[in-house]
Amino acid sequence: MNVTRFAPSPNGSLHLGHAFSAIVAHDLARQSGGRFLLRIEDIDGARSRVELAAEFREDLAWLGLTWEEVPAQSSRVDEYEVAAATLAAMGLLYPCKCTRAEIAAASMAMGPDGPVYPGTCRIDPPAGDDPVSWRLDVAAAMARTGMLAWQDELAGEQVARPDLAGDVVLVRKDADTPASYHLAVTLDDAADGVNLVTRGADLFAATHIHRLLQDLLGLPVPRWHHHALLLDTDGNKLAKRRNSPSLADRRRAGEDGLALAAQLRAGEMPGGITLSTRLHDMA
Repeated sequence: MNVTRFAPSPNGSLHLGHAFSAIVAHDLARQSGGRFLLRIEDIDGARSRVELAAEFREDLAWLGLTWEEVPAQSSRVDEYEVAAATLAAMGLLYPCKCTRAEIAAASMAMGPDGPVYPGTCRIDPPAGDDPVSWRLDVAAAMARTGMLAWQDELAGEQVARPDLAGDVVLVRKDADTPASYHLAVTLDDAADGVNLVTRGADLFAATHIHRLLQDLLGLPVPRWHHHALLLDTDGNKLAKRRNSPSLADRRRAGEDGLALAAQLRAGEMPGGITLSTRLHDMA
């Protein structure tokens, strides 16, 4: 029995890429007699908008999906703090003041999310009382856990390589955003009993970090299903930042949501949109 989830952030309207992801997760749960969960990832500071969560529910219902809603991230801040304190007590976190520009200038390698952090503040700890981020010492963490593996339903068994991403941020310096995606989503999926993490192939590489965190924090290990991405006419994945047409606009224009869902299930992409043939590592 699969327990899957769809976990949108209310910082922009949903688009066809989100619809496809929600349908894949929904159907994988329903086909196994399992549960499909909706979780609102609303700890993105001032960018999180309460009204968008209501819009998301209308969009999913318009597509003909049904779900169980689980607690939003904003209700789980204490859990993130406890986990971060646990990792700190293991000696696996260190403070960092580096800006993105400084990291880009100092980095000699590119990882799945851009320039790999070169460990500047691990080597030379920052002084002063300015706000800091807290990074995971990945080498020390890997030495503690040993070799790890994880299973993707489409790409097969994977050896965990969290080192490819470098020392990722787990606690942000911005008090309005108390935990990074890596820490929050790993804890959330464990708390919600998700046993099949269904999400886009652009997050394939992040799973290496999540598998490491699961072992460090003693969390259950799910399976993953990283599905292909919807691409626009320029070959870019659909994204909020590229102003991809929203589901809400389609819904308000009178489009048939059930028919659209049937198209997406059949692989019939509307409006020149295509489906990526790559199963992983697509940014």
